[in-house]
Amino acid sequence: MIHEAINWLVSTIGAMGYTGIFLLMAMESSIFPIPSEVVMPPAGYLVQQGKMDMLWVILSGTLGSLIGAYANYFAARYLGRPLLLKYGKYVWITEEHFEKVENYFNQHGEISTFIGRLLPVVRHLISLPAGLAGMNHLKFTAYTLLGAAIWVSVLTWIGYFIGENQELILRYSHEAVIDVIAFCVLLAAAYIWLHKRKIARARSGGQ
Repeated sequence: MIHEAINWLVSTIGAMGYTGIFLLMAMESSIFPIPSEVVMPPAGYLVQQGKMDMLWVILSGTLGSLIGAYANYFAARYLGRPLLLKYGKYVWITEEHFEKVENYFNQHGEISTFIGRLLPVVRHLISLPAGLAGMNHLKFTAYTLLGAAIWVSVLTWIGYFIGENQELILRYSHEAVIDVIAFCVLLAAAYIWLHKRKIARARSGGQ
């Protein structure tokens, strides 16, 4: 089943070109269950075959991811936020809860968005709380692009070096996910340590 899906994606991307990559990654980044692990490696394989250009493949995938993230972000900010503020009390979501989310994203929105773009499942959802909290649009865009570009590049190069061996593509994509999760854990730990150290310094300096 997975092999058939990859073959279909290779054919689709080959036929639609960069537009196909852009559309599929936009869907993957929003609410559609299209894993990026079966979109970008086939594109990397087509680069190896000389049928596509690496830079344009990565740009198409990254921009597609950004557009999909925008869809969730703006839907949450301009549709979900007013509804939850108006009717949230009926499902135990108060303005105090909103203030906590807003304060969190004001302080930690950049690292949350960046790490979220690298993690499976979370990358589909991180734009929703960012939109609900009204995270600064420019910061959301910058860190979404950065995280998406890294992940898209990793998957594309996997496809480029491995070629059309579908079993190896799936295996190394899975290993890349594990490595990225480990990286995110270390990054989050370092961020928390630095943040606590900053607070401690501020308190000692104020005394």
